[in-house]
Amino acid sequence: MIARHLIDGRWSPSEGRPSLAVINPADDTEVGRVLLGDAADVDLAVAAASRALPAWRSTPMTERIAIVERVSDGIAAQRERLARTLTREMGSPIAFARAAQVGVALADIAELIAAARAHVDRSAVSRSLVVSEPAGVVAAITPWNFPLHQIVLKVVAAMLAGCTVVLKPSEVAPLNAVILGEIFSEAGVPDGVINIVFGDGPGVGAPLAAHPDVDLVTFTGSRDVGARIAEAAAATITKVALELGGKSAAIMLDDAPIADAAAGVVRSCFANTGQTCAALTRVLVPRAQQAEWERALVEAGRSWIPGDPEDENTVLGPLASSLQRDRVRAHLAHAVADGAVPLLGLAGDPADSAVPAVPAVGAWQEPVILGGVTPEMRVFRDEVFGPVLTVSVYDTDAEAIELANDSDYGLSGGVWSADTDRAIAVALQVRTGTIGINGEGLDVGAPFGGVKQSGIGRECGVLGFEEFLETKSVMGASGTL
Repeated sequence: MIARHLIDGRWSPSEGRPSLAVINPADDTEVGRVLLGDAADVDLAVAAASRALPAWRSTPMTERIAIVERVSDGIAAQRERLARTLTREMGSPIAFARAAQVGVALADIAELIAAARAHVDRSAVSRSLVVSEPAGVVAAITPWNFPLHQIVLKVVAAMLAGCTVVLKPSEVAPLNAVILGEIFSEAGVPDGVINIVFGDGPGVGAPLAAHPDVDLVTFTGSRDVGARIAEAAAATITKVALELGGKSAAIMLDDAPIADAAAGVVRSCFANTGQTCAALTRVLVPRAQQAEWERALVEAGRSWIPGDPEDENTVLGPLASSLQRDRVRAHLAHAVADGAVPLLGLAGDPADSAVPAVPAVGAWQEPVILGGVTPEMRVFRDEVFGPVLTVSVYDTDAEAIELANDSDYGLSGGVWSADTDRAIAVALQVRTGTIGINGEGLDVGAPFGGVKQSGIGRECGVLGFEEFLETKSVMGASGTL
């Protein structure tokens, strides 16, 4: 069975069309196929979204919310099917897929609905009436690491704002989007409001980003692809929202609880097999406590044993694809060549012999902790996107902040301390879009996004909803409210 594009409320024919295999990264078996779209499919989908826009933007917010609530109910009803699909197409351990992959998507919707309900679309400013209007036709290009979460953040926010959407899911993990398309249809989303075109970057992503009838491009993925999308969109001065990479630092202050903090930062780095843009992948520790921190990190890392992602007890599955595995291994080879010292993994710890070897078949990668990492090394700067944690030392709080800020990226970060006020004071000096205190993780009700080369714009909550609105000033009409 080949999954087909959803365009203008209809699943397109697949006979005689090229298709793309979806591979289970745990064992390299084929778990499904999707149509391989092209620029002609993009044109049809954008045209459908353009036709649907006038009616949808005029639909009252209460009706839009009611439809989105039905979408949320549909996702909740299909939770198990979605979780198992995500496990098989991108390797997420089944318990994590239920709780995080699907659970966070449901939390996203609840916060976006709350934002839409609270939004005031008309206000008086100076002598003008200021009005919020839908941005228009949205191109949403989503990644494979948190596929459902990212689709929901973009598509549901756009829908609530009154926009219509053409979605290109990742070709690595597209099958969850097929289920979501069914849910949209069953929830009563009008034809053309949500369109889904499957395919790869060159065939679908590029023509979608450059399409002259698209009003906003929202993308989550790598910095390099984000730059190409921004360049393509610039040709038509199309607005972009980009959530790109990260190389986030965890600053361990000298009064931090070492065992608990070590477990927390390892969890942040290794969850989802390290394939999280906001993962804390650089841990900065006081030089005087280096040995103690390294022992604690290695001890925490030993419990992250790779296993069958369909097993309820597994915490670390495979990487999402063999291509990603090869990228991670290349990063590790560079790191060791640059002088990084393996503390866990890569035969860096005597206890490794007690950890089962990763299977020879599939996109498997053992968790790795590297010590002795300095700013001159590539692994200090490059986003690995795998279960790889680096350890660097500092002498003063000021140096720790400087090291944390010594990055092209600025997506996330963390600070640990027994003194919350001290941790906050340090956090406010770290140049990132988000930062957690003592292990606090993602808050989907708060804005999420980065600075520097980590992106443009915000997702989640109020600002994530407002990303899909434009502002109009009607001068001389302030008394009409």
